[in-house]
Amino acid sequence: MYDCIIVGTGPAGFSCALNLKIHNRQFLWFGNGQMSDKVQKTPHVDNYPALPGITGRGLFEAFDAHRQQMEIAITEKQVTNIMPAGDHYMVLADNEVYEARTVALCVGAANAAPLRGEEEFLGRGVSYCATCDGNFYKGKKIAVYANAPKFEHEVEFLADLAESVDFYPAYPEPGVVRENVHVSTDYPVEIKGELKACEVTLKSGESREVDGVFLLRNAIAPAIMLKNLVVENGHIVVNRKQETNLPGCYAAGDCTGRPYQYAKAVGEGNVAAHEIIEYLAEADKKEK
Repeated sequence: MYDCIIVGTGPAGFSCALNLKIHNRQFLWFGNGQMSDKVQKTPHVDNYPALPGITGRGLFEAFDAHRQQMEIAITEKQVTNIMPAGDHYMVLADNEVYEARTVALCVGAANAAPLRGEEEFLGRGVSYCATCDGNFYKGKKIAVYANAPKFEHEVEFLADLAESVDFYPAYPEPGVVRENVHVSTDYPVEIKGELKACEVTLKSGESREVDGVFLLRNAIAPAIMLKNLVVENGHIVVNRKQETNLPGCYAAGDCTGRPYQYAKAVGEGNVAAHEIIEYLAEADKKEK
């Protein structure tokens, strides 16, 4: 049982991990091993204290050097589901379950809204994990949406199982070449069905009958990842302590709203870590 699981490796996640490490708390940190792509691609950062005019790449290198100096590891698995389990949380990442007393959501701002029907049919024909659910679709017809080339090995895994795959890559020059994979430049906008998903409506207006839909994205909307989490206008609702509406669940960074600034994210990650430490201390007192 970990003290905390942090989801997201941007500035907020790093700040949270750093402070938990300093206080000798046991935690897992899930996300991209290269930390934040958004940070690295930023041309200049002019308002980060004491680092005037630093490039995004330079800021990333400073973060990463500090991370390595503190011996903080990143677990490169994608979290797809978080479930409250009494006084702790169960976290599903790449088909493995981890348990922690608290969670810190540092997942950044949502880039896109869920498809129509996505939440309704999640677990009923809609999946975010090829290795978790692929075997349910042996010999079936499936649709797969992916927003990054890194998911192509999962598309190929599904192609080995399914009769046919309608593949909708949201990036140029996809590299999947299989006889049973149909690559389309169209993309899904709605998932339909009755008891389970059975149809995908595309931007062009065309409809395709399927037995299942896989949505492979870099991030999953927090309200889908964690049921009953209060979200308003796409942002996780928190108080000054970075507490969400769920006990033991905290959020920090762009996912909590504007301004989308690195300094703000780092500050919120720091607050979240210290509130987590206090929460754990209070819980330990009650157990004695």
